[in-house]
Amino acid sequence: MSRAHALHILVKTKDEAEAIKKELDAGKRFADLARQYSTCPSGKQGGDLGEFRQGDMVAPFDKVVFGKPTLDVHGPVKTQFGWHLIKTLSRG
Repeated sequence: MSRAHALHILVKTKDEAEAIKKELDAGKRFADLARQYSTCPSGKQGGDLGEFRQGDMVAPFDKVVFGKPTLDVHGPVKTQFGWHLIKTLSRG
């Protein structure tokens, strides 16, 4: 089964996620913005979710992590938890 290592930023609204994505596009560091904005406990670690297996996360999140290019920021992606910006560091 595939494994991946990903970071994410979780916020309540799509607008918040889009505003943070603009900051990322302007050169801000993902980890810094995760610490500042993410409502997930992983925000304290710069949004680092560590390594996990395919199927461990909710389907919309999994689809991005295991289906989109690594090292790019994808989103906003909606799940039952809110809106995510996702950066997959590695997959294998």
